[in-house]
Amino acid sequence: MRSAARRRRRLVDGLRRAGAVTDPAWICAFQQVPRHVFVPRFFVADARGWVAVAHQDPGWLATVYSDRVLVTQLDGDPAVWHAARRDGPVRGVPTCSSSMPSIMAIMLEELLVEDGSRVLEVGTGTGYNAALLCHRLGSPNVSTVDIDSGLVRKARARLAACDYHPVCAVRDGERGLPAHAPFDRVLCTCAVSRIPAAWLEQTVPGGFIVTTLNRPIGAGLVRITVSSGGIGYGRVLPQDGRFMPLRAHRLTDTETLLTSRPRAAGPSRETELPVREVLDPAGRFEFFAGLALPEVTPVYDAEATYLLHRDGSWARHAGGRVVQGGPRPLWDLLEDAHADWHSLGEPTRERFGLTVTPADQRLWLDDPDGKYSWELTQPAT
Repeated sequence: MRSAARRRRRLVDGLRRAGAVTDPAWICAFQQVPRHVFVPRFFVADARGWVAVAHQDPGWLATVYSDRVLVTQLDGDPAVWHAARRDGPVRGVPTCSSSMPSIMAIMLEELLVEDGSRVLEVGTGTGYNAALLCHRLGSPNVSTVDIDSGLVRKARARLAACDYHPVCAVRDGERGLPAHAPFDRVLCTCAVSRIPAAWLEQTVPGGFIVTTLNRPIGAGLVRITVSSGGIGYGRVLPQDGRFMPLRAHRLTDTETLLTSRPRAAGPSRETELPVREVLDPAGRFEFFAGLALPEVTPVYDAEATYLLHRDGSWARHAGGRVVQGGPRPLWDLLEDAHADWHSLGEPTRERFGLTVTPADQRLWLDDPDGKYSWELTQPAT
């Protein structure tokens, strides 16, 4: 398909200009692996909901070779796509996607693979990322796992159609893949609230784990160097990354949070802290804001922005005014955190690191033995 190859070259040229991919080996992989094979259909969002798009539709190929995330499953149910195709746009929560090629390229380069590196990918999804790994390292060096048997079956077939044959296993990614361990690298294309112990156990000392943290505010890519005894040390990477969480690491959904929100509230007041400074992933404060408000979820409507927590705490920001309720004054905590952030020199995400031990997992500022650290919380069940 000449048009696909041409669009693929243009996509790679854009990734190179943006600095997302610089390694010639990964450039070659993106140039050669056909993304369209792995996303023959997907959803795109519009004002009515999720619209089902198929390979025969106008604009399908252009969308495939754009630098955008392509949602391929809603609510863990393959039948939803057929319903959207038949009846029109649907509502639902994304449960599988093909990530933005730029963030895929960044994570693949941050793995720091070498020829012969053995890699475990957690989150097979469409299989496209596994195909890139196979092109770079060879199929015998790649294993990929996903908890969804239907996704694994389709990914395995699409990989085989491109002559890639990695180990494809149906398995809870949190448990790794001990039958094929040890690995030199673990790459998780899902978000995790804490680094699973199995990943450290199944990675050789000196190997790397690259994943992203499951934090509704202040998510971040991390690379961890594995030591022996279930210990790892790493850094938060300067690039931002947002992924759907591993199913065991999902936080309370926003509908539940909105339903359980108490109606009583104090008086509204003015605030000098703009909500966009708190929630903009490209902003300097957002990562620190997430440290102050772990597991607090932002929700938007046409009139206001809400911050919600499962303990019943909430805040509503609209037009420079705030009202809050529940057991904790969330906006007051944010304003205190903003003052602390200023006093610390306005640290951005790359100044933070992560220490993982069997007993504790903590983010820290500048120095793992320094004054400032924050515990990574265990996801609620």
